[in-house]
Amino acid sequence: MKRLIAAFAATAVLWAQPAAAQSILRDAETETMFAEMAAPIIKAAGLSPRTVKIVLINDDSINAFVAGGQIVYVHSGLLQAADNVNEVQGVVAHELGHIADGHVVLGDAAMKPAMGMYLLSMVLGLAAMAAGGGEAGAGIMAAGQQAAMGKVLSFSRAQESTADAAGAKYLNTAGITGKGMLSFFKKLQNQEYRYGYTNIDPFAQTHPLSSDRIQALTADLQAAPAWNKPVDAKLQERFLRVKAKLLGYVGSPETTLNKYPASDQSVYAHYARAYAYHKAGYPDKADAEANALIARDPHDPYFLEIQGQILLESGKPQDALTPLREATMVSGQNALIATTFGHALIATEDKRHLAEAVKVLKVAVQRDEDNPFAWVQLGTAYEQLGDTPRAALATAERASMMGDNRTAIQSARYALANLPPNTSEWIRAQDIAMTSADAEAGTKKKRRK
Repeated sequence: MKRLIAAFAATAVLWAQPAAAQSILRDAETETMFAEMAAPIIKAAGLSPRTVKIVLINDDSINAFVAGGQIVYVHSGLLQAADNVNEVQGVVAHELGHIADGHVVLGDAAMKPAMGMYLLSMVLGLAAMAAGGGEAGAGIMAAGQQAAMGKVLSFSRAQESTADAAGAKYLNTAGITGKGMLSFFKKLQNQEYRYGYTNIDPFAQTHPLSSDRIQALTADLQAAPAWNKPVDAKLQERFLRVKAKLLGYVGSPETTLNKYPASDQSVYAHYARAYAYHKAGYPDKADAEANALIARDPHDPYFLEIQGQILLESGKPQDALTPLREATMVSGQNALIATTFGHALIATEDKRHLAEAVKVLKVAVQRDEDNPFAWVQLGTAYEQLGDTPRAALATAERASMMGDNRTAIQSARYALANLPPNTSEWIRAQDIAMTSADAEAGTKKKRRK
């Protein structure tokens, strides 16, 4: 019976799968684009752009979701399916509706009564079976499961409709056209037709049918003053660049080179081919594509970044320093670019670069709390400088972030014993040691149960 209950519960919450099952893709230009395109929508939702994050997931399906907190997860497949940045804005506006209305938390409002219905049907069904009514008991259990699932699906559809309406409101308030929201729903509708979903039972879905969503939203979006407002040209250019480099990074080199043949001399083609050649193990061709980008704009931080990345990962860290140093400066010390620069400084194996590496990486970890690689590099720089207490603290920070409580405790205690008492670093080591010890104790307690 426990297995049946678990199976039901797993099915019921498919709409809120966590991001842990997929890998996260991090890219400075992509995250900058997300922040710029979403900021006015986030403000319209009554939220703060400082606390809401949009995270890119390496998954070729067309999807986006929230799973608690103020994070919108967007699949790479959604970016590839979108024709313009306004379509992505429409999706993000919908997901912000879930966040602003607390839908993940409110999911318990459907799960608890639904589970009660399911368990009651199990009890009655088993009782009927015990009394000799095998078929009747099975019927009761099946009916109970269907009713419980129907309740959950109905609740989910109501949430999706509410998020649609909220997303439309946020777009209108932010002065952003809702054309992208409708055109993306039409893409989903075409996908339904493509797969032969013409006779779908609307009551057996987690989302309203795309045709119903379009019908419900069209009048309000078309009546808004922003309906005929053009898409932001700079954001659209950034989107096309991001889309091209994303294909080069996650797609097979063959797919990328077919879409962007050598005859295509656009910025997007150079971007995509640079990643494709780099991925395929052709550093000279990748470097040539990066140089073509630099020729277009010698001071673009993201062109400089890819040039430096290719040189670094091709075993030329010394050559990578110049473009990465400028990229870090021009980008305003972007944490991801700075981390790559710090890595290159260390990779030269020239101790004269270590002090600069520490300086750069300290800024990176201060600006980006979710960057374990930056902590690894900072710890390496401290270790090579002979500063083992601070190297241990960097290791403790990374381990704490990754949930490795044992390493965090050991490293933090070493740092605590060797750093000057009552300094900010000493206090931080103390905090990590205490919180990690508490977390480890909680884990052991759960294991004993």
